[in-house]
Amino acid sequence: MKKIYFGALFTLLSYFTSAQDYSRWSIDLGAGAQQIGSTLTPGYGVSALGQGSFGIRYMLNERFGFRLDIGYNSFSEVEGSPAFKSNYYRATIESVVNVGNLLNFNSWTNRFNVLLHAGIGVASLNITEPSDNGGDFMIPLNVGLTPQYRLSDRIALFLDFSSLIHFSQEDNFDGGPNTSSRESNISLFNTSLGLNIALGKNKKLAEFSAEETEESIVSDELETLKTRLASAEKEIVKLKNIENSSPNKELIMTELDERYVRKNETNKYANSITGSNVDFIRKLLNSGYINVYFDTNKTKIQEGSLNSINYLKQFMVDNPYVNADLVGYADETGKEQNNLKLSQKRAKSVFDILVAAGIKPSRLSYFGGGEDKTVSKGARQLARKVTFILK
Repeated sequence: MKKIYFGALFTLLSYFTSAQDYSRWSIDLGAGAQQIGSTLTPGYGVSALGQGSFGIRYMLNERFGFRLDIGYNSFSEVEGSPAFKSNYYRATIESVVNVGNLLNFNSWTNRFNVLLHAGIGVASLNITEPSDNGGDFMIPLNVGLTPQYRLSDRIALFLDFSSLIHFSQEDNFDGGPNTSSRESNISLFNTSLGLNIALGKNKKLAEFSAEETEESIVSDELETLKTRLASAEKEIVKLKNIENSSPNKELIMTELDERYVRKNETNKYANSITGSNVDFIRKLLNSGYINVYFDTNKTKIQEGSLNSINYLKQFMVDNPYVNADLVGYADETGKEQNNLKLSQKRAKSVFDILVAAGIKPSRLSYFGGGEDKTVSKGARQLARKVTFILK
């Protein structure tokens, strides 16, 4: 019965920490240069400009999706080439891979990203000069790479490089006969500059949303109780006497894990904690040694901070008379009013997880503390947090 309860609790924790906050739908608008790689009659030259595209993209998640791409090219002669005019129309269904998320670009930038797309479709080449060919229908294979630069949550600037290979092409782009209807090299190369625009309620591009993982929750589970009372005071002294009197987080977390984690492998918890151990846990939680941290401008909890919530949750379960205040903070980047709202949202996200884990809302309160101006510019990561105050 306990295993079923804990499994349901893990599911709730995973939902709150990985809830979608991006738009699955977006559109791509681009235009730029073109270059014919083959299927051009010797002696003919083609203009470099004259292509554009419109795409509708749907992302299954932050890493993979699909795209309907509609393209147009207008070809005409360059100086010194025989005169000709032709129009090319294309529609392809493509798979999209968010390379940036696969390679964890978000660990070093929140502005740059790269998409990879590939797919197949239908196309028509219509020669208008020197004579009308009535339309040459073919099958295009499109493979492309799309670097992106995020202008805002909703809009990104992109530069797309797409290579098209055509099968069953009977006419050259200039109207001459194609001697090889099954091309083994690139028939057409397009370079486009354009915009990606998110659609829908969230208005945030999926490719710039880092995926939250459940690995830490699944691998660690909810920690079980284990008391180690004999050395409690000795370990507290050790924490106080470290170099420069600054808290050693690794030592603190090790001590918490030994006092407050798995008792055995049967998922059973200790029935009680003695007063000295309660005081020790309360001291660590109230002193700001155990916090919940966030990435820049995010309200999703860093996966490494979930254990901190588990400590508070289990402490409140074992001590039903204890209430807690959750205080959110932001760093000093951005506007102060926006940071106040962001800090409150961060506190609310921790509140939601604790309530989902079974803590009564009446035992919790949350509010935003705005900017934490006590940290230096080089340590802004420590300012993006939620702290606990036990009462």
